[in-house]
Amino acid sequence: MQTTDISTLLVDDNTTFLNTVFGVLKQVVGVQVVGCAKDGLEALELVFNLRPELVLLDLSMPRLGGLELATRLVALPTPPTIIILSMHDSDAYRQAAQRAGAAAFVNKDNFMAELVPLLESLISERQQRQQKEANP
Repeated sequence: MQTTDISTLLVDDNTTFLNTVFGVLKQVVGVQVVGCAKDGLEALELVFNLRPELVLLDLSMPRLGGLELATRLVALPTPPTIIILSMHDSDAYRQAAQRAGAAAFVNKDNFMAELVPLLESLISERQQRQQKEANP
């Protein structure tokens, strides 16, 4: 992992979708998947252990749903950036995700077209921030 790589945790109870997203992210320069979780409680444990900078998570999961997980994550002293990936694409869900602290909401049906540009933007912002810190 390069210093510019964004450490990323994937969270989804759908193993097929989780594997698909993992495969896509392996191709994105600047993103390093550090772990995968199948529910919110497992994700919470992995966040404490791995300290990812970015968490991509589903809304509907067993044991701890995405909105509750997002709320808990943003309350951490150094919270990760949260992007919600969901099939439940409505204004109500998007607003709930925003209230829970998510930086973005991506429809699973269109995730490849929406997620990669979003990640590229995050990577660019991170690189600019690192350059400013290195050259004040």
